Amino acid sequence: MRTLTNNIFMTIEKFSLVGRSALITGAGGLLGYQHADALLEVGSQVILTDVNENSLKEVRAKLEQRYSSVMIRSEIMDVANLSSIRQTAEKLFEDGVRVDILINNAAIDPKVKGIAGINEASRLENFSIDQWNLEISVGLTGAYQCSQVFGAAMAEDGKGGVIINIASDLSVFSPDQRLYRKAGIGESLQPVKPVTYSVIKAGLVGLTRYLSTYWAHKGVRSNALSPGGVYVDQGSDFVQRLENLIPLGRMARQDEYRSAIQFLCSDASSYMNGQNIVMDGGRSAW
Repeated sequence: MRTLTNNIFMTIEKFSLVGRSALITGAGGLLGYQHADALLEVGSQVILTDVNENSLKEVRAKLEQRYSSVMIRSEIMDVANLSSIRQTAEKLFEDGVRVDILINNAAIDPKVKGIAGINEASRLENFSIDQWNLEISVGLTGAYQCSQVFGAAMAEDGKGGVIINIASDLSVFSPDQRLYRKAGIGESLQPVKPVTYSVIKAGLVGLTRYLSTYWAHKGVRSNALSPGGVYVDQGSDFVQRLENLIPLGRMARQDEYRSAIQFLCSDASSYMNGQNIVMDGGRSAW
């Protein structure tokens, strides 16, 4: 009979990513840092990528306060530019680095600010095709292009891998535009969550399902993680409105998706494929 200690050790081993490398797009952002920290915690090497060099440097410096610099690599990469992705892949290949895990996290997420920051251009009637193309190119096309390059490499050498697409609870329901309303301004100036956000996040779930069957026979799994709202000093009116829609009665803490990332990227989820894991405090259950 196995002892309790042995059982615990075997369970922990399933979450270990020692000897594996994970590439994270949009690593300079809020959740990009959390994803990297979570994977480093279970032994993975991380490759931080972002188009913003300064943000990339800040995240790397912060991580190096906790982990060995040997485990952390950073590369400037534009997910909207296929040549940039291929150049990064070639550089990693030349250095003998295999991408075992791809986390498609890059996105343009316009934040609703105070009244002074309101722009009626975010409303559907006025939303420009240029802005549509820009946001789609990063949030959806970027994930497709990264999957095309790094996913194909995972499948080609027969070792398999994991692709995680960071979607949103808005992949499964529509934005409640009442959350963003401001008193004292006209209807045509009311801030809204732009249409691109919903389209991109729903598209990422579709991409996830497609990828999950496309390379499954090569050992490449694909799943999506759909976080709910994360608290980062939003205005009190917005927070109160949103929390009233969440059964747990609060927004997520910044670190509450870490264990889900560890699970999805490791052998602990070896039979999970093509799924959208919604972590929204129960909002989508109402």
